[in-house]
Amino acid sequence: MKGTVKFRIDGREVEAARGMTVLEAALANGIYIPNLCFREGIEPFGGCRLCLVENNEGRLVTACETPAEDGSEFISESERINRIRRTTLSLIIADHSRDCLACPASGDCRLQELSSYLNVSDGDLERLRPELSGIDVDESNPFFLRNHDKCILCGICVRVCRGLGAEAVDFAYRGHDTRIATFMDRDILDSSCVSCGECVEACPVGALLPRTERPSTEVRTVCPYCGAGCEIYLGVRGNRVVSSRGVPDSPVNQGRLCVKGRFALKFVNSPERLKKPLIKVDGEFVEVEWDEAISVVAERLSEYTGEEFAAVASAKCTNEENYLLQKFTRAVMGSGNIDHCARLCHAPSLTGLRMSLGSGAMTNSISELGAAGCILAVGTNPTETHPVTSYRVIRALRSRARLVVVDPRKTRLSELADIHLQNRPGSDIPLLMAMCRFILEEGLHDSEFIDSRTEKFEDFRDAVMALDLDEVERITGVNVKDIRRAAIMYASNSPASIIYSMGITQHVNGTGNVLALSNLALLTGNIGIKSAGINPLRGQNNVQGACDMGALPDLLPGYQGIGEAAGKFSEKWGSPIPPAGLTLPEMFDAARDGKIRCMYIMGENPLLSEPDIEKTRKALEGLEFLVVQDIFLTETAELADVVLPAASFAEKDGTFTNTERRVQLLRKALDAPGDALPDWQIISMIAGRMGREDFDYESASRIFDEIRELVPSYAGISHGRLKSGGIQWPCTSEEDAGTGYLHSEEFPTPTGRASFLLPDYQFREVSEEYPLVLVTGRNLYQYHTRSMTARVEELESFSDHEELLINPADASSVGIREGDTVEVTSERGSLRVRARVTDEVMEGVVFMTFHFADAPANVLTGGDRDPFSGMPELKFTPVRVCRVQLR
Repeated sequence: MKGTVKFRIDGREVEAARGMTVLEAALANGIYIPNLCFREGIEPFGGCRLCLVENNEGRLVTACETPAEDGSEFISESERINRIRRTTLSLIIADHSRDCLACPASGDCRLQELSSYLNVSDGDLERLRPELSGIDVDESNPFFLRNHDKCILCGICVRVCRGLGAEAVDFAYRGHDTRIATFMDRDILDSSCVSCGECVEACPVGALLPRTERPSTEVRTVCPYCGAGCEIYLGVRGNRVVSSRGVPDSPVNQGRLCVKGRFALKFVNSPERLKKPLIKVDGEFVEVEWDEAISVVAERLSEYTGEEFAAVASAKCTNEENYLLQKFTRAVMGSGNIDHCARLCHAPSLTGLRMSLGSGAMTNSISELGAAGCILAVGTNPTETHPVTSYRVIRALRSRARLVVVDPRKTRLSELADIHLQNRPGSDIPLLMAMCRFILEEGLHDSEFIDSRTEKFEDFRDAVMALDLDEVERITGVNVKDIRRAAIMYASNSPASIIYSMGITQHVNGTGNVLALSNLALLTGNIGIKSAGINPLRGQNNVQGACDMGALPDLLPGYQGIGEAAGKFSEKWGSPIPPAGLTLPEMFDAARDGKIRCMYIMGENPLLSEPDIEKTRKALEGLEFLVVQDIFLTETAELADVVLPAASFAEKDGTFTNTERRVQLLRKALDAPGDALPDWQIISMIAGRMGREDFDYESASRIFDEIRELVPSYAGISHGRLKSGGIQWPCTSEEDAGTGYLHSEEFPTPTGRASFLLPDYQFREVSEEYPLVLVTGRNLYQYHTRSMTARVEELESFSDHEELLINPADASSVGIREGDTVEVTSERGSLRVRARVTDEVMEGVVFMTFHFADAPANVLTGGDRDPFSGMPELKFTPVRVCRVQLR
């Protein structure tokens, strides 16, 4: 058979995939060969020597390092081999803590398993018992313990960490003193460890142990954090979440998780969870029963006509729930005012990519990044915001891929890059256009692809060739020679993949930035093939799905235009379809003007996430009636007239669609606290009370059946099919396996061709009054407005307050030192925050996250909006910073 080899183990013929080692082939064929330091998916080490086998020359070799070859023969079991194994294992055990019965890893320890298999006895150990190291257990990390006395030096943790790019631990010292240590042998909390827990999951003994209870059951479901959509086994004990581990066969994450996905899901158990509906009476919330709450909401909503009502959907809620809220808004309330947080993150992706390619989604799959020849990462920091996706990038680098990073900040990814173009915020378009010019000058463009699959190339070519390169260098702050090198690297290493995030989209030029990236991919033919394309990394777990479901003011589910698809939806829903409504920022403008009088907010916290928070507060406080549906009493919920308690991701069924268009099944693992209900059930109850019989769904799967009936790209997907794994849309029939990468044959445009489009560009500058540029973003240990992560107190060990990152030169010029309290002021407001002086940010730029309510960065942001997508400016806010004189 092509691609396989045949050989013999202990006289038995074995067939294996070419490239497998003897150990991998044996295990795949049900033949057990003892091993300790082997772990599937990481490079072999050969350190434990327990997988010794005898080859046909009589030599002993390690099976984990020996390739399986046609015609070879091996003996895996003999008295000679087992005698060596017993001695080797005895030496390992002799230098190991022997409190096995009291060890939390007991029953799940490879050392115990092997000791039993090889019949190692106390007699084997009597002459080999040295004094143990006596090193104290490292308890510094809030999520796991590190016990050197239980370590067997298998090196799995070292190799796992190295494979993920962290390299926080390695072998240290020599001889009997050898141990696994961090740099300078510091405690793990003081090292470069990012607490992803991969080493803890991989440790075959009790040297690394999670500070968690063992679950009584596990349920396969999907992580509720970033858009990667990692599949997890959620561990439950009683009615509590106690653990999480990655699903090894998931095509998304292959068992890997980040710190939040593995250790930060216990917010579900928080005593702060909303348990009963709340109605505000005389300024105070009063708990009521569902019947009263639904009656009040239904009665009050009935008082408002379509244009007076607006709804905010949620990227943290399921597809079914977002579909139902937009249906409720349009069919029950007669309003087109439905939007969600994609307006503040990837609206320019949807707009720009639809303009150029006909589809606004990520073109390729996350897994394909590992085989890319070059990765161009622009305005993205995946090691913190999409950690498991960054592992794929690192894997590509270890396979000799090239990496170009375009980012005003220094990040972990920029440290790994071949080229880091540290451009001024807001200057991406001239930089990317210059890259296109250099590709044309070097003749590295794909003429065949351009001629056969694109249009409007000539106008584009003429425009980029007319670029003033001196002006490009002045605007970007990047030497054009470096831009040329980056362009050649991207164009010369196919397949080349572009990944980007909100450093590209959260600009007044956001749509133009996306068009510039699209031009670059089209110019080089890096689209419509595996491991290439243009790939926006979605920030929240279901941003893609919420957009797919029509939680947008100008598009119905499946991105169907209101004009051409209104008839189909009107017939199905039994109601006329209102015209396009207002975007999220426009809703708050209209609320301040008194035009929107009533809002329904599901699973979002705009009082922290919206730009220009003070205007948002005034808008919310000015509403006549505000309903907030959430799992916690957020800052926004505190302003509501009625608060409805919702179920978390762990307490309901449904689907999420991740950043690569993969629809995955969310499974209920435990009951919601108190009277909390899934969001879709709450919406159905309100619609029913308002006289709608078509909202009487039996389950989330019934809602999904309606979705697939109306959305062609979801037509072949069902809850039943998803039980065996996620499916990437478009999937148009039940025989369709889904689509890993888009545009392989044609583009979904009227002509079937993609378009080169010249992006509009506004060059923005700071002023004497506000001389610095504030850029906002996220960090690894918090999420969005912290409604979930703030309830995981262990995360406070890593990130418990806001910081302003400022370049040493800028700090020195105004007398700021590390740790000083500073005041940051923009045209819209001011706040106080602690300063961190670092060269992570370039001169002239300061950085904050928007996670912390006590120093809300969005007090400062706002202003102009992208005219095409409605995206507010969040990555270029002119500010001044001064030191606060504390008494």
